[in-house]
Amino acid sequence: MTMRQIGLSIYPDHSNEEQDKAYLLLGEKYGFTRIFMSMLEAKDVKATEKKFKKIIEFGNEHGFQTTLDVSPRIFNQLGISYTDLSFFKKLGVSAVRLDQGFNGITEADLSYNPEGLIIELNMSNDTGYLDNILSYQANQPFLYGCHNFYPQVGTGLENQFFERCSKRFKDRGIHTAAFVSSQVGNQGPWNVNDGLPTRESDRNLPIEVQAKSMFMSGLIDDVIIGNAYASKDELKKLGELNRYKLSFSVDLVSDINDVERKIILEENHYRRGDSNALVARSTESRVEYREQANRVHDNKEQFNIGDILIGNDAFGVYKNELQVVLQPHSDSRKNKVASIKEEELPLLKYLYPWTKFNFTR
Repeated sequence: MTMRQIGLSIYPDHSNEEQDKAYLLLGEKYGFTRIFMSMLEAKDVKATEKKFKKIIEFGNEHGFQTTLDVSPRIFNQLGISYTDLSFFKKLGVSAVRLDQGFNGITEADLSYNPEGLIIELNMSNDTGYLDNILSYQANQPFLYGCHNFYPQVGTGLENQFFERCSKRFKDRGIHTAAFVSSQVGNQGPWNVNDGLPTRESDRNLPIEVQAKSMFMSGLIDDVIIGNAYASKDELKKLGELNRYKLSFSVDLVSDINDVERKIILEENHYRRGDSNALVARSTESRVEYREQANRVHDNKEQFNIGDILIGNDAFGVYKNELQVVLQPHSDSRKNKVASIKEEELPLLKYLYPWTKFNFTR
């Protein structure tokens, strides 16, 4: 199984070396292992070489692997051949991302580079680009994919297009990555910074919600913060995120009782395999807490999508069963105990039959 990673971005042409080092140390503390850097905006590549090399080596010393974003212009400026990646190896990078594609055979040849560098392809296209490269018998274990990010508001990928592009790579077993956006970072490669997400729908969401959706889609292996510098709180939230299990942040109702609190916050849940359209049912709690009383709450409100319900004493054998509301309805035999936070409601689409999930406050 491919291990999922989290990463951050730094922009040495626009940043301070000491700030970059402090940022990487904070990232190391919270489990970040990837660095994204871009040479696309460098006007004099040779002049920036020393600056890049220094911070890349610092990252290597602290357990990071760096991907450097390049284009044909960079090769031309450096006067180097596509068959010689020794310049990038000397910088200390682990991967070279090709922001612009070549002709298929060039990418395939690059994947056999003697330096052993990963060749990362631009995933943000719904074309036969990858198939063309693979048709030239590319060295597939050395091919990765990574989406673009979009600094200008309104220009990020729409969700369906993102899914189609990602599926092209994932279906062929290619390691994938995409970008999420810090809500406080204001530094990127260009002088427009409306955030740096891959998907437009992520631009204004809390960073952990963006990452949850990326990971739970099953289409993205690595999530990278596109803009710098993310806050300590954002880094911490991403570092603590379960990258493999669906988790919902919830607001508890004021009159929740001890049994309900235990069921929702201390138990692991999974959706029953015989799914229905009304609610996602987690039924183990009704077995474990069969002997525990659960009084009827004094509420007669309609339940809405994303509400969390637990069967009360009037629900017979279904007492203490947990349900997640998928369609509005009312039922006095169920107590509303919490609601999924509004910004996380789109995550409900990943609550498939047999999906394991839990709740956090």
